[in-house]
Amino acid sequence: MALARKRQICLSNTKYYHCVSRCVRRAYLCGEDTLTGKSYEHRRGWVEDRLLVLAKVFCIDVCAYAVMSNHTHIVLYVDDKKANRLTDKAVLLRWNKLSKMTPLGQNFLRGEQLSDVQQAFLNKEVAEYRTRLSSISWFMRMINEYIARRANKEDECTGHFWEGRFKSQALLDESALLACMAYVDLNPVRAEVARTPEQSDYTSFKKRHQGAKNSKQPKLLARFVGGMNKNKSKGIPFELKSYLLLVEQTGRCISTDKRGYIDHHLPPILERLNLEPANWLTLTTQFEHLFHGAVGRIQAIENYCSKTARKRRSNITSCKLLLAS
Repeated sequence: MALARKRQICLSNTKYYHCVSRCVRRAYLCGEDTLTGKSYEHRRGWVEDRLLVLAKVFCIDVCAYAVMSNHTHIVLYVDDKKANRLTDKAVLLRWNKLSKMTPLGQNFLRGEQLSDVQQAFLNKEVAEYRTRLSSISWFMRMINEYIARRANKEDECTGHFWEGRFKSQALLDESALLACMAYVDLNPVRAEVARTPEQSDYTSFKKRHQGAKNSKQPKLLARFVGGMNKNKSKGIPFELKSYLLLVEQTGRCISTDKRGYIDHHLPPILERLNLEPANWLTLTTQFEHLFHGAVGRIQAIENYCSKTARKRRSNITSCKLLLAS
């Protein structure tokens, strides 16, 4: 039986999560169907556009994503502190971009005087919206429902577009985060739909590469803040240049069929995280097959299981073997 979402997401352990949604029967509903020859490639653009729109509304940052033909990968950072800092007006305005505002909310924004009873109801309404703005479940729901309705309308049919639930993985430390992001960004290369990561359409890596050429980082993606004061800067705790180089070098190992071998000139970030080269290549090519739940070093796994009342530590062996202690 699948675990309840609230037991899979524990922000006191980590705010980074890897989410995967798959089309029903893993059909090619977002790409080109090789059997019929019909192309649904434009739907991948729908997913990417919707994802980036929600990144502006929700208090959730997108660290990495890849929209494939029959599934999507997204690595998210939940900024619940930002949601708690928002004023009531800001919360209502943000949620209004996704859903029609209630009459009570409209009256509040117009500056009308509310009775004590009305104010009490408004406070409950705002509290609910504030919670939703930092909820991965609501974030994924707003993506998947929107795409499903739009695709069914185009196909003139009804029924499920996505499988029942999206899968979420807790990324408990920097090693797990880095490996998962590289795994996601290299998905098109492994699937042989792109020769290089920067040629991979509908991926975060392509957007980051385009921005890096102009010495910029994409505004709608989580920023890399490596080398900055972590107490003052919120973002991905690596250097962008090192990460781009790391993904490219890993991709070259895969594309040349040199599994188990990585060039001696490894990016410094691997040394800082104490990851062995052979283990790194395994992590970034088999992440989903190796791990079926929370990922991180042993102590992080123990803390996560304790706080989420789990008895099974399903990834303990792979984490011991592949992630340095």
